[in-house]
Amino acid sequence: MIRTLTLSAQLRQLALALPLIVLTLGLSGSDRINQLERVLKRGALIMLTTESPTTYYRDGRGENGFEYLLVKAFADHLGVKLRIASQPSLHQLLLSVGSVKGDFAAANLTQTALRQRAVKFSVPYYHMTQQLLFRSGHQRPTDLNNLDGTLVVTRHSSHSERLEQLKNGNPRLQWQEIDHASMSDLIKMVHRGDIDYTVVDSLAYKVSRHINQRARPGIVISEPQPVAWAFANFGDDSLLEAANAFLTDFTTRGELEKLTDEMFRQSHYFSVANSALLGRMVKTRLPKYRQLFEHAAKLNNFDWHLLAAVSYQESHWQPQARSPTGVRGLMMLTQATAREMGVDDRIDPKQSILGGSRYLAKLRARLPSRIAEPDRTWLTLAAYNVGYAHVEDARILADRQGKNPDVWQNVREEFPRLSEKAVYQTLKYGYARGNEAVRYVDNIQYYLSYLHLYTISQPKLDGKDTEPSDQPMPAPASL
Repeated sequence: MIRTLTLSAQLRQLALALPLIVLTLGLSGSDRINQLERVLKRGALIMLTTESPTTYYRDGRGENGFEYLLVKAFADHLGVKLRIASQPSLHQLLLSVGSVKGDFAAANLTQTALRQRAVKFSVPYYHMTQQLLFRSGHQRPTDLNNLDGTLVVTRHSSHSERLEQLKNGNPRLQWQEIDHASMSDLIKMVHRGDIDYTVVDSLAYKVSRHINQRARPGIVISEPQPVAWAFANFGDDSLLEAANAFLTDFTTRGELEKLTDEMFRQSHYFSVANSALLGRMVKTRLPKYRQLFEHAAKLNNFDWHLLAAVSYQESHWQPQARSPTGVRGLMMLTQATAREMGVDDRIDPKQSILGGSRYLAKLRARLPSRIAEPDRTWLTLAAYNVGYAHVEDARILADRQGKNPDVWQNVREEFPRLSEKAVYQTLKYGYARGNEAVRYVDNIQYYLSYLHLYTISQPKLDGKDTEPSDQPMPAPASL
């Protein structure tokens, strides 16, 4: 049977651990300087986290994740390097806060009453609700008292805390808790039918839903809860105060909104039907061309997922694809572009992928060198779709509006105006279907997000890699 600790027992564990943490810090001699000074002297900020699609992970672009990028900005602000100390479970993460393992925890942690008794929280930078998920094909739950199956959540999570609060008004409510399972793991288990229900944060569902289409939202069981970084509940507050100052400034300058939009915007384009089709194509068609994408990406300094996303947008990975205008192949090259890139046979997969990637690299190189990533990539994609000249016109419109023309979001807002006669007549290259270019880039961003998430979601709960499969994942033995 699964052993479930009561909330008071969880709190006692955290409280008992604090003296040991204080002792450890005392033995290291670090108590002679404050926490911020210790970080500056070390030259590195150590972030405690758990690995998941919304916190921290490694992919073809290196280290990534919303929490990672936010903390990286904080480390850059302090002028120090960032080190990652990934913890195997949420419980271990909370126990490690303030120890020699790390300086603070950043892992989409919601600020709850119980946790506030064990750690100190920064100012919030996001808000999330808790959602009960069920598997499509089954009756949508409307009452926590009448769940027909097994409800499983992560041990020591805010979800188990919330269920404890709700149990008074729902006497038939029962659940089980497991360690070493992230929210994305639990969503996958519902999707595959290994468990009947789970509770996760709205952000975790939002990001993973296009990978695990059979996991569907049932009941929202909480009000919006603040998400914040967790610091030790002892010692001085110098590092916490520095974090609060940074987060306040980062938010005021619009950088937090920009980061959030960049990381999570693609979830707005979710469609069960489109994602299901993409999922099938990832399993049946993509494996035939993956090595070609990887080879072309290496030659032209791209992420292979990006090239694959462009090709899916262009042809759905069909080498014989043809458009009404005569463009052909996996990368849908025009005859002129094919000649320019040295492609003799546009329907040959290798030639098409190499030619398309070289053309993308050429467009990217034409952009002013001052344009940074990821804006450089998004502008390159728009040029691949609508032509470099029209991208320059859209950038001119952004500049006329007093916006930075080197930022994709600013240019994106101006693209639709390229089809307005009063506007395009004032531009050098005239009319263009600007809305189409916007949809084109939005789609590729969505496909890119899907492919990255799909890649990192392939390891099973035991950490072993697995080939994509439609077979159900075995439920934990204790279930």
